[in-house]
Amino acid sequence: MTGRVATAEAGIRAPRSKVWRALTDPDQIEKYMFGSRVETDWKPGSPIVWKGEYEGKKYEDKGEIIEVEPERRLKVTHFSPLSGEKDAPENYHTLVYELEEDDGKTHVSLSQDNNPTDEAAEHSRANWEKMLSGLKEVVEGR
Repeated sequence: MTGRVATAEAGIRAPRSKVWRALTDPDQIEKYMFGSRVETDWKPGSPIVWKGEYEGKKYEDKGEIIEVEPERRLKVTHFSPLSGEKDAPENYHTLVYELEEDDGKTHVSLSQDNNPTDEAAEHSRANWEKMLSGLKEVVEGR
């Protein structure tokens, strides 16, 4: 991982299989990831696209699936044109989701690298905390 790394975590009262399903099912993702519609086949080397609308602006973020270890680890790259940066490899983030199950509960940790400043890393951390809170609500059925 490069640059400043933003991290977020959540404890979810559900088995890892249910959490994994929520992380990889486009219908569930849309419920907790700010309305984003995800398109991918979840195979390493495949593209991943997040489409949605943020503060009245349509967006289409993109990246690539790097690693998939079902129910354990998901690693993807991510680029958002809304960042104002040019679409170049040095402007992509790497997102890593890791799942650990203990006694029927799942701990989810997420990290995002390549944040240019401490402020950007903090902004990313806050966004991911909010997203993981939504994931928890979806999975736990609240």
